[in-house]
Amino acid sequence: MATLEDTLHFFDAMPGALPWYEQLLARARAELGPFDVRVQKTQITWVNPHVFACVSFAKVRKAKDRPKTYMVVTFGLEHRAESPRIDIATEPYPNRWTHHLLLSGPEEIDAELMGWLREAYLFSAEKGGRRRKGR
Repeated sequence: MATLEDTLHFFDAMPGALPWYEQLLARARAELGPFDVRVQKTQITWVNPHVFACVSFAKVRKAKDRPKTYMVVTFGLEHRAESPRIDIATEPYPNRWTHHLLLSGPEEIDAELMGWLREAYLFSAEKGGRRRKGR
């Protein structure tokens, strides 16, 4: 379980993004349901019981195209989400798409992003159900 100290230390690299993360986390907690938060060296991972989203400072754009302060939200879906907002989408396994979206301000924490996170949350929970049932 993540501690406040762990989270603050993670955002030492990009302190201006901490309020955005707090806003995103609060919305996710209110809109999605229960999940665990794990702070790691390079990302903060959200789990329910599988990873459904991560926050990082991944370099998904060339340096000249990245704002000074940013945060990358990564989420997994069963399909590729089509949007110009998505910087990178890959399919590491059949029907499991990983999407990386760079946020450059709190106004980008909107209904569209929350919809993708809700879908990722449900997809993650459903994957666990399939695995337990032996499908």
